[in-house]
Amino acid sequence: MKINKILITILSSCLVLYGCRNEVEIPQLNNLLPLPQDPNIQVYFNYNEQAEYTEPYRPIIREGDNLEQILIEAVNSAENTIDIAIQDLNLPDLARAIASQHEAGKKVRIIIENNYNLSLNELGADHGLAILKKNNIPIIDDTEDGSKGSGLMHHKFLIIDNKKLVTGSANFTLSGTHGDLDNENTRGNANHLLVIDNAPLANIFAQEFNYMWGDGLGNKKDSLFGLQKPFRPAQTLTIGESQVTVKFSPTSRTQPWEATTNGLIDETLKKTSESIDLALFVFSKQPLSNTLKNKSSRGTQIRALIDPLFAYRYYSEGLDLLGVELSNNCQFYDDNNPWENSIETVGIPNISRGDKLHHKFALIDNKIIITGSHNWSAAANYTNDEALLIIDNSTIAKHFSQEFDRLYDDAILGVTDRLQQRIEEDKRECQING
Repeated sequence: MKINKILITILSSCLVLYGCRNEVEIPQLNNLLPLPQDPNIQVYFNYNEQAEYTEPYRPIIREGDNLEQILIEAVNSAENTIDIAIQDLNLPDLARAIASQHEAGKKVRIIIENNYNLSLNELGADHGLAILKKNNIPIIDDTEDGSKGSGLMHHKFLIIDNKKLVTGSANFTLSGTHGDLDNENTRGNANHLLVIDNAPLANIFAQEFNYMWGDGLGNKKDSLFGLQKPFRPAQTLTIGESQVTVKFSPTSRTQPWEATTNGLIDETLKKTSESIDLALFVFSKQPLSNTLKNKSSRGTQIRALIDPLFAYRYYSEGLDLLGVELSNNCQFYDDNNPWENSIETVGIPNISRGDKLHHKFALIDNKIIITGSHNWSAAANYTNDEALLIIDNSTIAKHFSQEFDRLYDDAILGVTDRLQQRIEEDKRECQING
């Protein structure tokens, strides 16, 4: 990064002083300069090669956008209200910023997943949740409806003054942003955040939040999680130069496929004409694979990266794209559909042990982005509390393209020797058992 900055300075001076033409004399300059941001929707990646920061806890100077600082800046900008729905929150500095705003009289409400809502006795003193609880900040989880909890309260969003929305793939945790303190090799799960300045969209998310909040820490137990929330179709609005569609999960199985969140993903994929790039934590929904197969057969270029933990499991649709299948104890799913014309542009990213590919995004025709908390799975569709965003904006798409290319450059693609060995082992075992 330091070398890049020096080069930028030298080359920029050349441009100013000597009138050098960027496209002729210094063609690499565009790869060194940060990409322009959309004025209404900014996107940040914790592995952004064009940015650098010092982690606040280890400390380590590393490439990337400081996602925690992005969250802190949003919190500090609040004039009246801060609403947070997040699966897990343990970032100490973020918690301190929230506590400071609470002390200053701002109204703060937080919803987390019940599995992470631990008592003070179970939390370390510097744990973000412990800091919040010590400052008496209202916190509920998905048992506030009187149940044992929804599938997963998997949301990842923050609303400021019902005007600004921060959302994306990142949990507000050390592993979701910087890396694990006890593992010097980690730099955090590959994640992104969107900062969207738009009151209409913020209010759509506020409605979702209020359904879940109910009376908060009250006695009515009127919080609505999971399928208790009313069905809402996808909503589309214009934000500056962007067209943005938002859809919340879960959706009842009584609704048609097209009305579900995965159905909206499917509909968007079908509009593709040239290319689809996927960076997914989990990919396990068969109809989406079938749509990709149809698009591939018609000439659409498809590249897919899936987290190593899930890429080669028997239920992974990544196997379909590679033209292979694995059994579950010698049982194969009836709707498995390995591609006859398989592709080799599918694999896993080369990431540090302990880190994950936690993105849930697709880039379509280098113009449309599918993102949010929503994994491409049945659980995300029918059980979990989730949000999906579809953004049509070429400026924003360039950021996701740059992130995908970074991951793809040294990815492990195709049917690896280890996967082939597992396929052969599966065949032998199932023949013996049969």
